[in-house]
Formats: sequence, structure tokens, C-alpha cells
Amino acid sequence: MSVDLRGRNFLKLLDYTPEEIRYLVDLSAELKAKKKAGEPHRYLEGKNIALLFEKTSTRTRCSFEVAGHDLGMDVTYLDPSGSQMGNKESIEDTARVLGRMFDGIEYRGFDQSIVETLAEYAGVPVWNGLTDQFHPTQMIADLLTIEEHKGSLKGINFTYFGDARFNMGNSLMVACAKMGLNYTACGPKEYWPEQDLVDTCKEIAEENGCTICLTEDPEEGAKNADVLYTDIWVSMGEPAEAWAERINVMKPYQVSQHLMSLAKPDAIFMHCLPSFHDTKTTIGKDIFEKFGLSELEVTDEVFNGPQSVVFDEAENRMHTIKAVMYATLMA
Repeated sequence: MSVDLRGRNFLKLLDYTPEEIRYLVDLSAELKAKKKAGEPHRYLEGKNIALLFEKTSTRTRCSFEVAGHDLGMDVTYLDPSGSQMGNKESIEDTARVLGRMFDGIEYRGFDQSIVETLAEYAGVPVWNGLTDQFHPTQMIADLLTIEEHKGSLKGINFTYFGDARFNMGNSLMVACAKMGLNYTACGPKEYWPEQDLVDTCKEIAEENGCTICLTEDPEEGAKNADVLYTDIWVSMGEPAEAWAERINVMKPYQVSQHLMSLAKPDAIFMHCLPSFHDTKTTIGKDIFEKFGLSELEVTDEVFNGPQSVVFDEAENRMHTIKAVMYATLMA
């Protein structure tokens, strides 16, 4: 099957077929190989893209900027102080204006409806760099990383530990269902994803020969897993007061060496970053002073251990974002 994604938006993986996702993963690997070999690939010379950031990020911004420059494009970064979107100018009008000036637009921010509105009115491809509900560019990077380390995607046992209600839990469940990985969300029941999305993913998973499971038992979640994945316990934009409540309920789901020992011997650990695995950050120090904890969602032993592939995963953000932009913007 020939895959043509020219002119498409990239808002959530629910919008993409397994064949289209497969194409993006393969294209990412191809562009990564070119980068490693020092082979120029300025395929989008002369194009311009805008990066709209309402939430800051190290990996997402750097990935889009480096990928854009590698492809020969000029990149304009707009943080909240650099744009009037939603303040003096509506999202619709901002989309219309930017769509006349740029060939593609990235948005990283809050509700999914914002990036969907940008896509509706811009007239050029719009890419979701993260919303509260979905994080599709991270998913292509995660799939590429798993395949690099495990050799395939189909049949992989994947467990996500922690708060599975928001962008990472939602997106990983969709990605696994689409690509044939057996997905388990492991966390307190009140932090499971919305039932409508679970039902949708179960239908998709059945078509692709895999399963969707939910459990509150961390040892059950870790048993026989190929991939153990977690994320920070309090998301960007949530109040500081959420830490006390979240720490209290999430402590049993910390990815420790004990949980890693219950997984397959060659299991890998993944994390989308940033991670609170020590006290070398301002927030890490603050958490230690308030709660006496030097590690949160993952122990430092696991994070820096031989089964951790978090920095391969972080690098792959750039290669996979490059693939998404190239596929949707190529002539």
C-alpha cells in the first residue's frame, strides 16, 4: 500500500491507520540513518514553519528546531509572550494569519480543541507537540525506540505505570492498540483513562491482535513486561498542591529495581522526560524538603541502569518529528 501524507495534520494517532504509522516509523529510521551518516537531507529548502508554545519544553522545541533546519527550513518560535492567540486575537484568526505566512504550524499547549481549531482554519499542516489529551509526536519516537531495542512491535508487552488519564496514558494506549502491542495501564483506578477511549482502543486492539488491560496491582503490571514506562506524577500546569495527594497514591507505582526484576530479563525502561529520579533539580530539592523523597516515579537505580533507554528515546524525538514534518510537507 502506498502511503501519502502530504497536506495532512498530525493531531492524534486515532486519525492515522496502522499502515500510516508504520510508514512514519520507517521514515524516521531512514532519516536517522542519514543524520548519523552525515548525509544532507535538506528536502524542504525554502519552507517556513511556526512553533506555537503555550507550554515550555526542552525536547519538543529543540527537536522541531533541529529537524526543521536539517530539512532546510526556517523556523520561527513563538512563546506565550510572542503571540496574541487567545488574547487579542482568536485562535481561528491566528490560524488564518499564520497559515498565510507559514507552510506548517506546530502547537504545544493545553486543550486538544485548540490544536484542532488551528488545523481547521490554518490551511496548512498543523502538528500537535502536546496537548492535555494527546502527545502524538512522542508516540512515534517511542515506537521507534521500542523497535530499535526489541526488534519488533507486534506482541510486545507494554506497561505504563502511574496516572493514565492524560496525554501520555491516552496516547500510549492508542499507539499500542494501533500497532499490535499488548498495553497495560497500571495505577489507581481513579487515574485510569476515560472509559470511552478504553472501549475505542479495545476495538482497535482486537483488529490488530493485541490486548488492552487495566490493573491496580503494580506487580501484576510488571510481570512478563517487555517495556516498563512511566511519567512524572504531576503534569505541567497542575497546581503545586497536587504533589501531596499524588505522592500519597502513586508511591506503590514507582518503577523500582524490584518491579524491573518481575519483567522479562531483557525488558527496557522508558520515560518521556523530564524525570524526578534525584534531587539535582529545583523541584527535586523542594520535593525532598517537603516530603523527604529523593526519587519519585522511578528510582535513580533504574533511570541510570543498564535497562534504561530514556536518552535513546529523547534523541528519537528529533528524528521522528523530522519524519512527520517531511511526510506532511513534501511536494
